[in-house]
Amino acid sequence: MAIAVRVTPRGGRDALTAGTEEHFVARLAAAPVDGAANAGLVALVAKTFGVPKRAVTIVAGETARLKRLHIAGDATTLAEIASALYGPRA
Repeated sequence: MAIAVRVTPRGGRDALTAGTEEHFVARLAAAPVDGAANAGLVALVAKTFGVPKRAVTIVAGETARLKRLHIAGDATTLAEIASALYGPRA
């Protein structure tokens, strides 16, 4: 499954939440120094989606705020978790 995430480093605490229709929003406590924010993002996404860190790969935007990630795993389960982040739809 591929997702897009807009990252805010030094955001106080780690959180992955709904954003726009195009991307999720991630707030990370880590600073964007020596890959710390990217490592924090991978750990956060892995924890949120219930997969090991090795199943999450940054495929685009390594140094940008908007990143594309690939999550390996059961597509149906991952889609349900992604949908749950957005909450119930009206």
